[in-house]
Amino acid sequence: MSDLEAFRAEARAWLEENAPEGVKGIKADELNGVWGGKRCEFEVPDQKVWLERMGAKGWTAPMWPAEYGGGGLSKAESKILSQEMKALDLPPALIGFGLTMIGPTLLQFGTEEQKKEHLPRIVRGEIRWCQGYSEPGAGSDLASLQTKAERDGDDFIINGTKVWTSYADKADWIFALVRNDNSGIKQEGITFLLIDMDDPGVNVSPILLISGKSPFCETHFTDVRVPVKNVIHEIGAGWTVAKALLGHERTMIADTFGSSAGATKKAGERSFLSSLAVERVGEREGRISDPIIRDDVAKMEMETRAFGLTTQRTADAAKAGHNPGPESSMFKLYGTELNKTRMELMVRILGPDALGWEGDGFDEFALGTTRDWLRSRGNSIEGGTSEVQLNVIAKRVLGLPA
Repeated sequence: MSDLEAFRAEARAWLEENAPEGVKGIKADELNGVWGGKRCEFEVPDQKVWLERMGAKGWTAPMWPAEYGGGGLSKAESKILSQEMKALDLPPALIGFGLTMIGPTLLQFGTEEQKKEHLPRIVRGEIRWCQGYSEPGAGSDLASLQTKAERDGDDFIINGTKVWTSYADKADWIFALVRNDNSGIKQEGITFLLIDMDDPGVNVSPILLISGKSPFCETHFTDVRVPVKNVIHEIGAGWTVAKALLGHERTMIADTFGSSAGATKKAGERSFLSSLAVERVGEREGRISDPIIRDDVAKMEMETRAFGLTTQRTADAAKAGHNPGPESSMFKLYGTELNKTRMELMVRILGPDALGWEGDGFDEFALGTTRDWLRSRGNSIEGGTSEVQLNVIAKRVLGLPA
């Protein structure tokens, strides 16, 4: 028996012994599942048990170094672990920006002290993170941010506002860009800082979107005192860290869009979109009766499958320690358009049922789809607007002149 075969048998045995029955079949992806944190709410009690066991094993971050609480697995072993979890219909025990964004960034730029302080707690799901980048006057032009950081001995005093801070109302810590110097070009004088959301002077205001709900918030900092030791990399060199983290974020968003409708199915089994079309539009001779809808469903499924395989290769490389480059902008742009097109198609399939907002006469699925369609309009803004992604692709991928 080879080493990998032995690991597969070991992983399967451990999962069969330790995975609680209550988590089997629960769906999860990069944005839906157990986020952890001090105020974590579990859908079922077994999710807490699952997180504790997987966190102790290091398998919530299987390829992170064991010295920081990770599983220390190789790329091949991590892939086998994913396969065995899938075979047993087990969800990831933990998701969130700690694993997909700040964790990889700390591994790349953090000091040894910072890694040992934050990474094990991320692995165990003890801390939930949010991102403080965009501001009311600095969205697409992120380098124009003005949240101020004034040095006062061993601390910075932070004043300013961040906007579109996803899940800030549920987060324990925020990784934020702050301006410590205005004397140079706007990409200079920016510092990447870790801030405890419980610090005095941090206040959060949720933002309601057109869909009727939202993970977004405004985050206000008023004379917030943050230790200088919480700076990642170097004071004034935060733009370098920011760009690296954006690569992880855009890859994560693209992976979510690529996998959200790409659930593996058995041979001969209808996909979700195909089943929805048959249910709502009708069937003729074993096929979706409307030929235009039928063609669009087939096209969407092929594009989703191809995109999912592409992002999976990138995710595998990231787990192996490869930091995403400007190609992440390509994935984010394509994933955005793919998801928006998917939601448009679902609304078309629902027909008049998609016109409902609330009240009698509309089923829960149709009402939810309408709101999700409206929510998908924001995909071209979050994680960097589509226009910004096109600029990045033009300059850094294609090498076109400014």
